[in-house]
Amino acid sequence: NSPEGATAGQLSALEEAFRKFAVHGDTRATGKEMHGKNWSKLCKDCHIIDGKNVTTTDVDIVFSKIKGKSVRTITFEQFKEALQELSKKRFKGKSDEEALQEMYKLIEGKGPDLTGVTKTVASPTVSRLTDTSKFTGSHKERFDASGKGKGKAGREDLVDNSGYVSGYKHAGTYDHKVQGNK
Repeated sequence: NSPEGATAGQLSALEEAFRKFAVHGDTRATGKEMHGKNWSKLCKDCHIIDGKNVTTTDVDIVFSKIKGKSVRTITFEQFKEALQELSKKRFKGKSDEEALQEMYKLIEGKGPDLTGVTKTVASPTVSRLTDTSKFTGSHKERFDASGKGKGKAGREDLVDNSGYVSGYKHAGTYDHKVQGNK
């Protein structure tokens, strides 16, 4: 095992992390370039920002310095440059190479944290509003007994041609009454 082989292995793990963060939150992202927002997220989630040596401001300044003037993203090569820049600040007292290796260790194999991501809340209010068994009036007609929607049949007024007024409770009892009286 040569040290160069180890470096190549680390770079693939580093590149993997770069790609995960580059596509995070962007459906059109290819994973080849990273936006400033995702760069900041990577620095927060991988604990590059420690609040003492490296702050969010430092991270933003390095990003602006590394990227081109008219572009809004950085490539993987620029990403490594940015890490080199930050590693000097983050790991003071270590050689540039050692600091860079420490920086790579922080990032390798990581992906975007999903903590603090908004989740749906199961509140009693929402469950009452969505419980179809408690619906009344015309809304009640839109769902069957199991709570499944009836589709178009539930939305259109279907004409009752039985001859009885809607809401009449004794529908269908006329013949029985007439025959019972004879």
